[in-house]
Amino acid sequence: MKQLSTIFNATFVYKWRAIATILFNLFYVLFNLISLVLFVPFLQVIFPSEDIEIVNKPSFSGGGVTAYFEYVSDYYNYFMVSMAQEDPKNALLFVCVTVVIAFFFKSLFRYLAIYHQSQLRMAVVRDYRDKMFSKSMNLPVSFFTEEKKGDLMSRMNSDVNEIEIAVVAVLELIFRDPLSVIITLSVLVYWSPSLTLFSLILLPISALIISRIGKSLKRTASKGQKQLGVLFSFLDEYLGGIRIVKAFNATEESVKKFANINLHHQKLTTRAFRKRDVSSPLNEFLGAVVMISIVWFGGSMILDGTGNGFSGEEFIGFIVVFSQLLVPVQNIAKNSANLSKAKASQERIEEILNADEKILDPKSPRAIQPLEKSISFTNVSFAYQSELVLKELNFELLKGKTVALVGESGSGKSTIADLLPRFYDVTAGEIAYDGTNINLFSLNDLREQIGIVNQESILFNDTVFNNIAFGMKGVTEEEVIQAAKIANAHEFILGMDEGYHTNIGERGNKLSGGQKQRVSIARAVLKNPPIMILDEATSALDTESEKLVQDALNNLMKNRTSLVIAHRLSTIKNADLILVLRKGEIAERGTHEELFAKKGLYHKLSTMQGL
Repeated sequence: MKQLSTIFNATFVYKWRAIATILFNLFYVLFNLISLVLFVPFLQVIFPSEDIEIVNKPSFSGGGVTAYFEYVSDYYNYFMVSMAQEDPKNALLFVCVTVVIAFFFKSLFRYLAIYHQSQLRMAVVRDYRDKMFSKSMNLPVSFFTEEKKGDLMSRMNSDVNEIEIAVVAVLELIFRDPLSVIITLSVLVYWSPSLTLFSLILLPISALIISRIGKSLKRTASKGQKQLGVLFSFLDEYLGGIRIVKAFNATEESVKKFANINLHHQKLTTRAFRKRDVSSPLNEFLGAVVMISIVWFGGSMILDGTGNGFSGEEFIGFIVVFSQLLVPVQNIAKNSANLSKAKASQERIEEILNADEKILDPKSPRAIQPLEKSISFTNVSFAYQSELVLKELNFELLKGKTVALVGESGSGKSTIADLLPRFYDVTAGEIAYDGTNINLFSLNDLREQIGIVNQESILFNDTVFNNIAFGMKGVTEEEVIQAAKIANAHEFILGMDEGYHTNIGERGNKLSGGQKQRVSIARAVLKNPPIMILDEATSALDTESEKLVQDALNNLMKNRTSLVIAHRLSTIKNADLILVLRKGEIAERGTHEELFAKKGLYHKLSTMQGL
């Protein structure tokens, strides 16, 4: 029920659109019934009874709603009987015209309901996607190391599409179909209470069967949506790594893996569709059984004369109207199945929307000032889940100085760099910015002080200009060009088809590795932060590009506080402090000359690189 109430509340965010949909559906139900009831006088005109007499004109004596409807019915019968006896052809024409008018308004109100409903359902889908993307952007980096991107894409696509179907199902299941059943049953009871009671015997059985199918459908739908997430993840990984797939002749193996995943998804989806669609033919069969039972029971009443004035025309009208009762009953079954499937999708969406953001702003953040003294790491430890990665680190990053981190892969270098902008929070200890714990600043203010250049250049499917100016407002082309010059990127950018306004493709794949890195560095230059984090920023470059970029980085780091991660030790020989990490601990510390003279781990690494 919680999932259904969430979908209901999301729908009624647009209450006037929802109310319009409900009202037009109500008018549709009324005119649908009227268009059928009008066939009874049509039958009276075509097949007049021999013993029919002119009835007296009824008068309204007051009373409740029931009395008023009885008066309207009696008056219409009096009007039609009178017209049928005076001029049957005019009566027939009148009935035909009124039926056409009723069908016109029925169709008109159905269209208006669909018109508002279509806008409503897409607005709800848009809101869900906006919320999920916004939530995704605010989740910690750890979430994306644990969750598959493909699964997240599946939730934003397939699961949200199920919500779109559920929006329609909610409105019809709560406001249209039950009302249609009630109104139709009221007319049937008015004609013949005993025949109506008899006709309803099998409906609860149908409802019970469909309910059992709905519960089974929810379980199958949940498995199917999870498998779709696996499929999307596989696509993301293998399409992104197409070069490696081809280079290692793994095309055939990859195709087989995808076929197995796709086959499993197909089986689950097919099973879900079968369970959802079985309700319609099942309802039709049960409806046919009910209809035949009514024909037998009602026909027997008329033939035996036990129908209390129930005429043959009314009996045929009863069958016509009752046949339409099965339509909303079938819709209730179908929409119940759709909602069961949507429940599974809603649960998967809520897992994202309710995910713990973990990295939160303080309730009363302190104002951050430009760095005056230092950033200090005091007894800092960090663990991914239960795996301890950093162990009681202590060091200080002085203003305007450069601290370099070196060591073997997996020693914790990148983790230290991720702790400073609070991509992760420390497990123990403290990182202080001029003596104040960085957790006391707002994330936005803290990250505004920091520029980052990663080992892997993260670029977007946009122009060179927009990639350099990413995240910054009011940037002029002159400023972008100046940043590109400092990063030694200006010349190759001018050589592109549209210069700074050239689209560089998905993940910047139209550029070489060195060009991508220089665009990333230009972005950091333009931000002009007081603190720089360089995570192996030159490792992806050729010798010529490395020299160009290293010169730019040296200029960039002048008078800045810099934390540098490097595999190529030649790039950090001039660092003010070098920390040598091993298994999450600081094994050695000092300048290049001091560490080289110790002939320890740093000396070994330097010798291996020919320094």
